[in-house]
Amino acid sequence: LKVRVVRSSPPSSQFKATFQESYQVYKRYQMVVHKDPPDKPTISQVRLVPVSFEDPQFKSSFNQSATLFAKYQMSVHKDTPSDCGENEFTRFLCDSPLEAEHAPDGPECGYGSFHQQYWLDGKIIAVGVIDILPYCVSSVYLYYDPDFSFLSLGVYSALR
Repeated sequence: LKVRVVRSSPPSSQFKATFQESYQVYKRYQMVVHKDPPDKPTISQVRLVPVSFEDPQFKSSFNQSATLFAKYQMSVHKDTPSDCGENEFTRFLCDSPLEAEHAPDGPECGYGSFHQQYWLDGKIIAVGVIDILPYCVSSVYLYYDPDFSFLSLGVYSALR
């Protein structure tokens, strides 16, 4: 048995070289031990989208996100349709006091508010609303399609 300590942040060359193999071990562990389904969202199905109506990805996914938010709120929190319309969604999860900033020594995506979208079969099944700041990531809210609650997307998002 050989054990290596491999720097993950910032990713070392060893980490990058063994990432896929490590991921496959993790995925198998999750399926065998925690009974995760094999179609649980993967890294390639998660998009980090800046919360900005100027951003093309945000604009193109806005209606789908707002509709998913309403479905979640009505199913999980028993809100009425008037409690979770587009205006309420925008006020609650899109309007942010944070200004987008791209510092030269900061993350590639920059700092600010983001929607971390989880896609499966071409549709959004969960959205984690997060703020990326210089010294932390703040989880603001998570909503998901109740039809996919068996995937434990809240736990997955928190661990991710």
